[in-house]
Order: sequence, then structure tokens, then C-alpha cells
Amino acid sequence: MMDFTEAYSDRCSAVGLAAREGNVKMLRKLIKQGYSIDVPDNRGWVPIHEAAAHNSSECLRLLIHAAQSNDCINSKTFEGMCALHLSARHGSLESVRVLLEAGADPNEVTTEATTALFLAVENEHADIVKFLLQHGANVKGPHSWSGWNSLHQASFQGCTEVMKLLMEEGASTECKDDFGITPLFVAAQYGKLESLRLLVSHGSADVNCQAKDRATPLLIAAQEGHAECVELLLSKGADPNLYCNEDNWQLPIHAAAEMGHKKILELLIPVTNRICDKGKGKVSPVYSAVYGGNKECLEILLKEGYSPDAQECLNFDCRSPMCMVFQKELFDFIDIFLKYGITLLGINLGYCLFHEKFTLFQRFLKLGCSLPSGDQLSEFISYTIKVHAEYKEWLPYLLLAGFNPVNLMHRFWIFSVSDDAFNFTLEFTNWKRLPPAVEQDLSYCKEKLTWTPKSYFASIPSLSHLCRLEIRSILTSERLRSDGFIRELPLPACLQDYLLYLDVLRVYAIPEVEDYLAQREEGAPSPSHSSTEDGERMSVTPVLGDGAARD
Repeated sequence: MMDFTEAYSDRCSAVGLAAREGNVKMLRKLIKQGYSIDVPDNRGWVPIHEAAAHNSSECLRLLIHAAQSNDCINSKTFEGMCALHLSARHGSLESVRVLLEAGADPNEVTTEATTALFLAVENEHADIVKFLLQHGANVKGPHSWSGWNSLHQASFQGCTEVMKLLMEEGASTECKDDFGITPLFVAAQYGKLESLRLLVSHGSADVNCQAKDRATPLLIAAQEGHAECVELLLSKGADPNLYCNEDNWQLPIHAAAEMGHKKILELLIPVTNRICDKGKGKVSPVYSAVYGGNKECLEILLKEGYSPDAQECLNFDCRSPMCMVFQKELFDFIDIFLKYGITLLGINLGYCLFHEKFTLFQRFLKLGCSLPSGDQLSEFISYTIKVHAEYKEWLPYLLLAGFNPVNLMHRFWIFSVSDDAFNFTLEFTNWKRLPPAVEQDLSYCKEKLTWTPKSYFASIPSLSHLCRLEIRSILTSERLRSDGFIRELPLPACLQDYLLYLDVLRVYAIPEVEDYLAQREEGAPSPSHSSTEDGERMSVTPVLGDGAARD
């Protein structure tokens, strides 16, 4: 019958307990009485594992002597740990000596492909590392499941004493794990400056080694913010212009900018080739600073001459850095770009609408933002539909800036916007001379009773309105961005008002128009009058014709 008194799910056998406690006298007694020395607990541990893990070399000798074969020495826990692994991990030099003398294999591996040498390195037992190396431990090849060997581990831990032992016995500084990473790369990644210093001074370590994803030690040090490692690598010949990804655009400067490492960025700017700034197919680090949300890094780059416009960036699906600002809703970055002279594109107006930033929309127009055109137009129109109900916040400013209202009048726009928004837009046209396609769509709208036009749209526009359109077309958009140019024309104030569409703006109750008129009237004569030479006032109300009456 099997004896279930010897093993339990939560504790070891009596022999195992004696070995755990290093009780040589009790262990000898139990062995003499015939107790089994190979009863496992719920972890697969037998007494020799307990003795090894608790640094009891005398107990190890007893158990080895009592064993009938080397099976005891080679027995493994459920994790694949043999006694030598446990002794190496727990730092018992004498136990390691006993086991090796008894025939333990110094290169036996666990289920995770870990060797005793690796465990000794991991736990910084330099004396055991040295002893294992002297007794046949293989310093080359992988020592763990990830392909790391002992030199990787020692570099990671910054244990230069152990690193020296390993290199003296032939450990390769160019050994790579499963990801193509070398010990030097590891030191750079984890900021182990002394490990890095030792490896680069060795001479055979390549400071420009690349992992399987083409990352370099300089890139990883820049990414992780290890400024001293970056300085050391640069001083030893690390190439800041070595592309670190398959798409041939990422450099260490991008990593520093994205992660917000200002000091490293300042180290890399002078040595990085500026082709990345606006080069076709490249990516400006300006994008990286925005992507990482790092305002200070962005300003450093712009101050050092990197372009606020950069290049179109297909990697991030952005036309420009400003496009990314809107994508990530980093609106407080906008002032920085404006400070350094960014070119405002027409599509930026569309982004303002998408995010309902109407004040910013008006500001961009005043700052000379180009008007949407060409391949930007369709996208821009889609954004206008999103905010058609708020048309008073943006449409007047767009049209007053000289945008051709016919450019909006695509079928899907006409059928989507409100009557007020559409009627307001028509005020800026010769509504009797619209393109045939637009006329056809308008007829359809009226037939389906989805559009109620102003009554005067049925009439030919007044001569004064046609003159207004002609004058504004001659002035062009550049002069229409603000009322400054028109206000300087040698015309009565009421005609200036007419050119500025103040009559239409008042009828449609566009916000701030009344305030604007009130402010103007406080410091000037009434806008509808002009002084004669003898001091009398005369009316100069423009002739509006039959179409002037407003519904």
C-alpha cells in the first residue's frame, strides 16, 4: 500500500524538512531508519532541492551519498530546476562545489532554458559565477528562454564585476538575443552607464548595432531619456543619422522629441542631418514633438530652425504638423506654431470647423490663412456641413474674406444646410448667374419644398449689388481679410459699409455686427452720412434697386 504520510500538498516530507532546516543529525537518523530521500512535495521538490536552496552543503553530501545513482543530483522540480540551479541562485558556493564534484552538469537547463551560470549572474553571486566558469560552464550561447545570455543579464543589472569575469572567459560582446539585441544595447536601454562604458571600452562592441527592428543603442537611450548614455555613445562614434526602422525615417532625434527629453534633444540637434526636416519621404521631428504632446521640445526644434510647416507625413496621415495638432486636439500648441511663422493652409479652417473652434477660425483668416481650394475643397465642405447650424459663427467671415460662395454649392451641401445658411450664401453671389448644375439643384429644392428662398432672389440683382460683387472681385481675397483696406478707400462711410456687407449682416443678425457698428459710430460721424463743405449733412445711402428690400 502507498504511504501517503510522506508527502502533503502544502509541506515537504520529514526528510525534506530536515534538509530545509540544515539538521544534519536528524537527516542522518531518518536516512538510517529507511525514510525515502526522493518523495516530492506539490512543487516537485525532493529533499536534495531543499538542501540546495537553503545552503546546506552537509545535508547535500548526506543525500548524495545515500542515493543509489546520479538520479538524485539530476532530479528536477516542476519548473525544471535541479539542485545546482537552486544552489547557484541562492548563493551557496560550497553547495555548488559539492554538486559539481558529485557530477552535476554545469550546463543543465531549466524548462525556461536557464542555466546555473545565468541564475548566479542574475543574483550577482560573483564567486559562484567564477567557480562555474572554472568548472566548464559555457559562457557562450543563450542562457535563458528569450535568448539572453549571462552577459546580457550582467549588463542589464549594471554588475561590471561579473561582466569582466564573463568577458575574460570569452563571452562575446556581440552576442544577440532572439530580438537581435546585444549587451551594449541592453546597457543603453536601461541606462546602465558603467556597463555601457565597460562594453565600449572593450573595443569589440558595436555602438551602431541594430536590433531586428533596426533600433540602435542611441535610439533606445534617447527614447528612454538616458542623457549620459547618449553623450557616451555619441563620443564613441554612434551614428545619429542611422535610420532605426524599416520605413527609413526614424532617428534618435525623433525618439527624444516624442518622449520629451529636452537635454537629449539638444545633444542631437547639432549632429542630426536636416534632411529629416522637410525631406520627401522623411518625417520632421516636429511631428514627433507634437505626437508626444511635448510643447517644450517643439519650441526647441522651431527655435533651432526646424520648419513649422515640415513635409506631408503619410506615416501619421497628416498634411502638416498643424494637421496633427488638430488630430490630437493640442490647441495650446497653435500659438507656438504661429510664433514661428507656420503657413496656414485652407484645410486648417476646415479643422477649426470640425472642432467648432470658431474664434480660431476667424483668427486664422485675419492672419492670412489661404482659402480652401483644389483637392482640399471637398474635405472642407464636409466640415462646413457639420456646423451648418452655427453658420453665423464662421460663414460670414469666410465669405467676407473673399471665398467664392459657388465653391460651396455642391449638391450634398445644398441639400444639407439650413435655409438661412443657404440664403445668406446667395447674398454674396449674382443669384441670377449661377452655374447650370447649381440652378438645377436649386430648382429641385424648391419643387420638393425643402428650400424657401428670399423673395428678391426671383429678381435680377440690383445694380448696386452687382457693382459690389465686381469691386470685391477686383480687390481679391488678400485685401478683403479685414475691413482695413476698404475703410481706407476714398468713399463715403456708407459705401464702405455696403462693400463690407453690413446691410446683409444686420438683416441676418450676425453676432457682433451691432457692437461693431456702435463702436465705429462712437468715434466717427454716422456711417449713413457725409459732411458737406458748409457743414450740412447729406444722405449718401446707396441705391439698392428693387432687390434691396429684405424679407
